[in-house]
Amino acid sequence: MTTPTQLRSAPVIEETARLLTEHYVFPDTAERLAGLLRERLTEGAYDVDSAEELGRLVTADLQSVNGDRHLRLKYHADPVPAEQGAAALAAMRRDFDASLGGVPRVESLDGGVAVVELAPALFPLEWAAEPLGAALALAAPARALIVDLRGSLGGDPDTVAFVCGHLLDARTHLNTMHWRDGDRCEQSWSPAHVPGPRFGGTKPLYVLTSGRTFSAAEELSYDLQQLGRAVVVGERTGGGAHPREGWTVHPHLEATVPVGRAVNPVSGTNWEGTGVEPDIACAAADALDRAHALALARLTD
Repeated sequence: MTTPTQLRSAPVIEETARLLTEHYVFPDTAERLAGLLRERLTEGAYDVDSAEELGRLVTADLQSVNGDRHLRLKYHADPVPAEQGAAALAAMRRDFDASLGGVPRVESLDGGVAVVELAPALFPLEWAAEPLGAALALAAPARALIVDLRGSLGGDPDTVAFVCGHLLDARTHLNTMHWRDGDRCEQSWSPAHVPGPRFGGTKPLYVLTSGRTFSAAEELSYDLQQLGRAVVVGERTGGGAHPREGWTVHPHLEATVPVGRAVNPVSGTNWEGTGVEPDIACAAADALDRAHALALARLTD
């Protein structure tokens, strides 16, 4: 007999399965996952009393095949608004304003070493270009630079390219996105020119990471590491390389489905599931001191 809980869960599972098969960047995996969700529904695995618990169980199943951390049934304590995109944009804008445009810290350390912290996200470039350009121009004369991404949870690939433009000397191929929609590819390049002075592509550069560093912030770390431009110091990052979109499937549940995959032109792969492995591994709390010491040692060589 079908229970009332199953009646509430079944439409969520069916809609999530449909979204997977239509949009997930890996079609074969999407079919496997859709089948898994329907099988688990039939078994009664989703006979739970709360949307939060359903989200947790389904997310575990979604990530059980290939470990894609952008693939989730995300629980929202407050009802997901009909205009979800507008609400998310308003929340993002509040974070932008509260973090001085995503650059909460610019500091000069001993020995001519500068620190630029980018957090909590690499915000849309149309917002972030001015504060980012100002911060990076301020740090440009430094003898060495530390870019702190330990608290950066993601953001805009165009902003990644903009930051890279300040840290390289020439226009450089950074990444290629392969999209499910239309089976198309889109290359990302650093800009040939940036507003104001640039730090450039030869002085010592260090990037700080933590286990919370995710998505676009991981791309910034990975791109610079693969190009041999930066030394990554800290912890292995979260491992989310696939851009995603979200659909409301219940008043409190959002199905987030990756619709593309990144391919780095140097490695031929990305950081999905594995994270960005630091060149110098240490606790995130110790990463700034470690990078500063490394910079000073290199400057005195």
